[in-house]
Amino acid sequence: MPDSLTVGPTADPRRVRAQDGRLLSVPDGWALLPPGDAGLTRRVKAAGPSWTVVEKVGRKLFSRGVWAPEAHIVHARAALEDERATPAYAKKLAQGRERRAKEQEVYEVDFANAVLRFLAFSPAWLPHAKRLAVLVAGHATPVGSGTVARTERIPIERRAEAAVIAWMRHQTTSYDNMRIERVKGARREVRRELAEVSRAILDLHRRDAPHA
Repeated sequence: MPDSLTVGPTADPRRVRAQDGRLLSVPDGWALLPPGDAGLTRRVKAAGPSWTVVEKVGRKLFSRGVWAPEAHIVHARAALEDERATPAYAKKLAQGRERRAKEQEVYEVDFANAVLRFLAFSPAWLPHAKRLAVLVAGHATPVGSGTVARTERIPIERRAEAAVIAWMRHQTTSYDNMRIERVKGARREVRRELAEVSRAILDLHRRDAPHA
């Protein structure tokens, strides 16, 4: 049996399901390392055999921890705690936080500029475009926000467009309080209709002609 496996959970806490459907019993002397500490998990996996428990919920995969020899977990945890107690590690953490903060500042500016380019308001409406860009970027770019602005799977221009439409849906329509039928595709259709309204409003601000 391979030293490293990806398995699924079962109702029995000491049994898992292999990808080929087989039920496997966790070896004696193994313990479950909970998810949450990536550094510790890497060390435990590097130390020897391990089974990574992954559960699919809807379309997403969630880690449920790693089974490994308990001695490996205890040793790796002690070594990591000693390392994290050193001044050098504290300095490394501080430098990492500073670097990420600077990267976040740069991204916020880049994203706000991408929003401005998407809005493309006429000169008469430029002040409104700038305020909207700040609002959208402030809402969409925070780390951990889970918004489309945090994904790297699509270009920043498309992220900016999606973020504007989403912001307008929540801030300028009654979407959040709507009662939508629990029918497949109903919510998507409502979002599509509201997006069309939002795009029409944006188009009005791309022309110099006055409007109510």
